Amino acid sequence: MTPAVWGRSLWASMRPHQWVKNGLLFAALVFAQKLGDPGRVATVCVAFALWCLMASAVYLWNDLFDLEEDRHHPEKCRRPIASGALPPEIARKACAVLAAVAILGAFLLGRAFGVVLVAYALMNVAYTIRLKHVVILDVMTLAAGFVLRAVGGGVVIHVEVSPWLVICTILLALFLGFGKRRHELVLLEERASEHRKILQEYSPYFLDQMISVVTASTVVAYCLYTLSPEVANKLHVKHLHLTVPFVLYGIFRYLYLVHQKGQGGNPSRVLLTDPPPSSLRLRSGC
Repeated sequence: MTPAVWGRSLWASMRPHQWVKNGLLFAALVFAQKLGDPGRVATVCVAFALWCLMASAVYLWNDLFDLEEDRHHPEKCRRPIASGALPPEIARKACAVLAAVAILGAFLLGRAFGVVLVAYALMNVAYTIRLKHVVILDVMTLAAGFVLRAVGGGVVIHVEVSPWLVICTILLALFLGFGKRRHELVLLEERASEHRKILQEYSPYFLDQMISVVTASTVVAYCLYTLSPEVANKLHVKHLHLTVPFVLYGIFRYLYLVHQKGQGGNPSRVLLTDPPPSSLRLRSGC
């Protein structure tokens, strides 16, 4: 193997396509109406980059921890570390360097942000070692990762993190997480437990019940958010409730893709690449 091959394999193992999740760090900047502050925008951009480095370190750690198991897995055996394309020793060094740079940079940005990033890293270590094998807690842990992203984006620019942001974030993350579990379970059927052992603790009916609860909770929470006088005064808007139909459509569209189109295995990709319905597209010559 040449260094160029190792470099490409390392990049693939860092999973840059998953960095889109870290965009949640910009949520506090948007809702605090600080987009016009160049200094704070730059700070969040740096925080985003550091979070991406830590996330990639977590992915490398996960692949190293599950190395032997992945080598005997029909699909995960193709991952760079499991397939031998990326030597484990290089992955270990890269993991350590990425984590060290991310933590050092985070504390240089601010102590609070550093603490939040370290909490995210430790939570993911706990997830890899134990929590991913505990039913319900596996999805709740992943949802907590999104909340930490939102909180990190707030503390790094020293703005108050709204309770509404925390509540809506964790509910939406649970909605996407349980949808992903359902997709995996239905798609893989008998081989589901080979792909992810915890899937043997779930069933489509059980997941549908939890998705229903979380869906209703998400809609109610967002409706209360739009009707809150405190939010209206802070954002200087009077008709925020008019956005509720758009949120409903987004949720219903995602449920349609999960239940009718068999999608949902990669929520980030679905949310970013789902085209509008053909009936809404503008056609040439119309």
